[in-house]
Amino acid sequence: MLDTVPSHIAIVPAAGVGSRMKADRPKQYLLIDGKAVLEHTVEKLLSHSKIAKVVVAVTEGDPYYPELSIANHPDVIRVVGGKERADSVLSGLNYVSTQLASEWVLVHDAARPCVTLTDIDRLIDVCVDHPTGGILASPVRDTMKRANSVQNIDHTVDREALWHALTPQMFKTQPLKNALSDALQQGIAITDEASALEWKGEAPALVQGNASNIKITQPEDLALAEFYLSRERGE
Repeated sequence: MLDTVPSHIAIVPAAGVGSRMKADRPKQYLLIDGKAVLEHTVEKLLSHSKIAKVVVAVTEGDPYYPELSIANHPDVIRVVGGKERADSVLSGLNYVSTQLASEWVLVHDAARPCVTLTDIDRLIDVCVDHPTGGILASPVRDTMKRANSVQNIDHTVDREALWHALTPQMFKTQPLKNALSDALQQGIAITDEASALEWKGEAPALVQGNASNIKITQPEDLALAEFYLSRERGE
């Protein structure tokens, strides 16, 4: 009997404007080595043996996406994104549940092109045996401070058991879709997919990932992402 490799679908919410970059276009379309951040991210996901397709949620009428090489890739599906991240992810989930019938989805930030394939391997291995799913995350290493209303230190926060949430975040398609839909209907603030499942009383797994899996949010992050990507290529 031949072994079959289970395939999963990745969803990339890419409808954000990235105002903190102070650039002439959303951050996912800024260039690293002549290629848009979003292209790096989607190509990385597609290079994983267990990811069959990537669903990208972009703003309706987005003028930049059609210019990318991935816009015509047979394994990349474009859907219309929403105002908030949760709206875009839900749009992707609606497509997956009706057109692709995948049990699991991995949701990944458009601006995280440096995720490693080994981290994705580790996440998938943990999640498929977990009742809820889980997320890549990294332990907090720095001393954490809680600020007061005038930006002075109120107190030091115990960093023990604190983690930085990363992506991908991997959950079963239908439970995640239900959780996001219910949370949006009730006006619950959802900052990532795990928070929607947490609100439902679930306890997703924390899977330690590489700290190089940065999210590009500030101008200086582009140079750091370029360094990590070039190191990965062995340059």
